[in-house]
Amino acid sequence: MSIADRLITEPLAIPRPAVTAPFPRIDTFDKALTAPGGFGPRLRACRTAALDFRREFAATGRPDSVRTHDLISLPYPTRYGLFRAAISPTPFVTISNRLLIVRWTETDGTPRTLLFEPSDHELDSYTPYFDDMKRLAPGPVRGLFVHEHTDVLTACRRAGVDPAEVDYLTFDHLHTQDVRRWLGTTSPQPDISPNQPVVAAFPNAKLLAQRDELEAMADLHPFQRPWYQPSTFVDLPPEKILPLDGSVLLGPGVALITTPGHAMGNQSLVLNTDTGIWAISENAIATECLTPDQSRIPGLAKAAKSWGHEVVLNANTIETTYEQYNSMVIEKTIVDVSQQDSRFLQFFPSSELTGALLNPGTTPTFTHRAIRHG
Repeated sequence: MSIADRLITEPLAIPRPAVTAPFPRIDTFDKALTAPGGFGPRLRACRTAALDFRREFAATGRPDSVRTHDLISLPYPTRYGLFRAAISPTPFVTISNRLLIVRWTETDGTPRTLLFEPSDHELDSYTPYFDDMKRLAPGPVRGLFVHEHTDVLTACRRAGVDPAEVDYLTFDHLHTQDVRRWLGTTSPQPDISPNQPVVAAFPNAKLLAQRDELEAMADLHPFQRPWYQPSTFVDLPPEKILPLDGSVLLGPGVALITTPGHAMGNQSLVLNTDTGIWAISENAIATECLTPDQSRIPGLAKAAKSWGHEVVLNANTIETTYEQYNSMVIEKTIVDVSQQDSRFLQFFPSSELTGALLNPGTTPTFTHRAIRHG
């Protein structure tokens, strides 16, 4: 069935809990993101707001630990990942999607565990865009390009995390995500549990997502539909979903800030660690996309200079290109310089560009590969 055949003519009944998340709101970016005069003045306001946030955030403390785990490496269109910049002849780059496990202690001594980007890569592969790609590539061919490293539950077990200890699940945005196995369902699911509701793998976890994106998923625009699986959200338990209304401080040195553009509900995880401040999202697929003048990827530095761009977007959806650019400048401004290579920043792509022999001309100049703290 093609993407066009999956058109949804009526809005879906996706759970829309009216609850308010119990986290301190961060209002630093509210006025900057909507500043009058257009996107140029907003860019200036975003840069100023990011500097203010950076000073305030550093004083909130640090989480107890941060660990990353590779989940899957897969092909991704070059024209999306390195928007109008790379001159590689290959139509695809390779990106590696990673899970972050973040743990902190509340002021009252309560331990908290967050899973950021806990992608169920088996079910996520049925996202319309990737499902179509999968059908075009037979199994042996797919094996040349796709490498499954581990799954979320195995990564948790290796990290010593009991699934019952997980408090929160969140993503930078909800493209591709199917979280039924993580949160459970209120009714049987024909494809994965035809006889009974799905039992939650993380029984005490709540999904943190921006309310705007949850509401948009009920009635997607045709440009959005190839990248979402909204029907998988219909039978999620409403009490397992915790909508966010903007940027929030989750715990000491742990924040989710709104960075719209790539998707309307896009958000970035910001961490204050032993090496300084990090930002994690999929707004870019390589840290050098935030300092393209330092990139050795053919075409990247030249294109950025020619266009007068200080960042190179991950542009598969282009919901609001100008907003995404401004959001990347926020990320670029709040993070610290890498202690491994001062040419690059502590921006960690949730799906990071990875060198591969089958993708000539797209090998990154520098990769973080992991964040380790505590």
